[in-house]
Amino acid sequence: MKVLIDEIIVNKRLRKDLGDISSLAESIKKFGLINPIVINKKNILIAGERRLEAAKVLGWKTIDTVIVDISDPLEILEYEIEENIQRQEFSPEETAEASQKIYQLKNPRFFVKIWDAVRAFFKRLFKKED
Repeated sequence: MKVLIDEIIVNKRLRKDLGDISSLAESIKKFGLINPIVINKKNILIAGERRLEAAKVLGWKTIDTVIVDISDPLEILEYEIEENIQRQEFSPEETAEASQKIYQLKNPRFFVKIWDAVRAFFKRLFKKED
């Protein structure tokens, strides 16, 4: 459900440093909002402050939200904590592999040329014709 950004209430949060919002805004601009923010029925932000701030940077007037029936301060805090700790970042190896795959998909001729060069080398080495 879309909600007017100006109507979302952001109370004191655990996270003090929102980090680089500009890179998140660029990601949202390119791919869209992959995960909606979470608010309660009183429009109080439960989860997604960085996404909300990025939407503001982009000049959005509304944002996709999930509305949950939570009003107890303890439940709100637990939801915020859970949303932020139950993530698994890519390992450095996974990040490197992903970068390599992206490069390969963006530059397929590069790898075809390498393969052709390797084949030509072995053909010359063994003097074999096609």
